[in-house]
Amino acid sequence: MVDKVKVGIIGCGNISDRYIETIRSFRILDLVACADLDIERARAKASSFDIPHGYSVPELLADSQIEIVVNLTIPQAHAEVSLAALRAGKHVHTEKPLGIDIDEGRQILELAEEKGLRVGCAPDTFLGGGLQTARKLIDDGWIGQPVGAMAFLLSSGPDNWHPNPTFFYQQGAGPMMDMGPYYLTALVHLLGPVNQVTGMTRISYPERVIGSGPKFGEVMPVEVPTYVTGLLNFASGPIGTIITSFDGWHSTLPHIEIYGSQGTLQLADPNFFSGPVRLRRAADETWHDIPLSHSDQVTRGMGVADLGHAIRDGRPHRASGALGYHVLDIMLSFEMSMQTGQHISLISQCDQPAPLPTGLLNGMLDG
Repeated sequence: MVDKVKVGIIGCGNISDRYIETIRSFRILDLVACADLDIERARAKASSFDIPHGYSVPELLADSQIEIVVNLTIPQAHAEVSLAALRAGKHVHTEKPLGIDIDEGRQILELAEEKGLRVGCAPDTFLGGGLQTARKLIDDGWIGQPVGAMAFLLSSGPDNWHPNPTFFYQQGAGPMMDMGPYYLTALVHLLGPVNQVTGMTRISYPERVIGSGPKFGEVMPVEVPTYVTGLLNFASGPIGTIITSFDGWHSTLPHIEIYGSQGTLQLADPNFFSGPVRLRRAADETWHDIPLSHSDQVTRGMGVADLGHAIRDGRPHRASGALGYHVLDIMLSFEMSMQTGQHISLISQCDQPAPLPTGLLNGMLDG
């Protein structure tokens, strides 16, 4: 019999539906409560998904049976909620980013260490079949020695489709803080931690106009860079380039490529768990689609399951707070580099997450 880890969710917005479904698909986890600042919203979510308790936030934190709090609040509240959960003696898995500045991230990790608790941080998409397959190909030597990497995200921004896009242009968001964690976490998973970065950033348009929904036509001020280019010096040797932008319309560039001495890997959008994975070795005349070595039938919340297994088995968890802190440090250092005109040596480090074993049964993350 599996000794299940009891879980409570704080934040009952749209993303919580995916987490609820994933948490319930893993045998190690038992979802017992959800909470929100709006308690009626929490009760409605609990009723809709047959969750035993729809709580206020203080009620959830006071429930002694809950071991992991899943923090699905807005970025500006991530640190406040995570710190409150740690003070209540709970492990935490938080949506990205870990915090909106480096001090918030540091406070979370220091309190967790003081309390003997664990912190996990999204994104966990690197645990999906696409990026796990790519990791196995790199580790098994299919592209030889990695020498470089490229990550690319370009869109026109959420102005024309999101009903309330204002927060995307406030502190803690923008294309790098909002989408960069998927790309940077994938790169650290594939190549290991980064020790130095350089960045160039700009706010291309100081104001944006909401193009849909009830706020159609309203003007939004832009507080954060909307075009960010960064260079990454990986401790293992490769040099990487990342571009994230809300200032363009079309591109033919791939989401991620990894360059090696014997070939190149081309990877799908790291915002998703699946493939495809394409390989072209030095002598190949064309690209080859590689069958996935790991299942891609997962979604948001896989990192919570990995955290649950790690708590029970006494092993490191993969989507860790240290990884989230390292990614936060990278993102903030791009802007610091732009402001100072200097290369920035990072203050953080983390271990490269362990790859998942192959052949896992559905609902399991340890062999």
